[in-house]
Amino acid sequence: MFQAALFFTNIFVGIVEFLIGFRILLKLFSANPATPFVQWIYEMSTPLLAPFQEILPSQQLEGGMIIEFSALFALIIYSFVGYFIVSTIHRFNTQLEKTKA
Repeated sequence: MFQAALFFTNIFVGIVEFLIGFRILLKLFSANPATPFVQWIYEMSTPLLAPFQEILPSQQLEGGMIIEFSALFALIIYSFVGYFIVSTIHRFNTQLEKTKA
């Protein structure tokens, strides 16, 4: 049971990290937001960034490149949350094994 929880937690956090990371790269390299793939990445990642919007301002660079600091912050926070969840699952699993022994 705990293995499945670890697996799904890691998959979920991995997908979240992928979407946000890809968004950061697309914004950084000024990807055309009218293309379907870029639109899809932006649409999928926008709800994940909602709690972090406007925490840190985005910085526009030459050539239309954008550094989305709130997305970078979200990437870090989701990593910590994923790590905390996995650690908690490991701790419960260890406690359960100790009580069985």
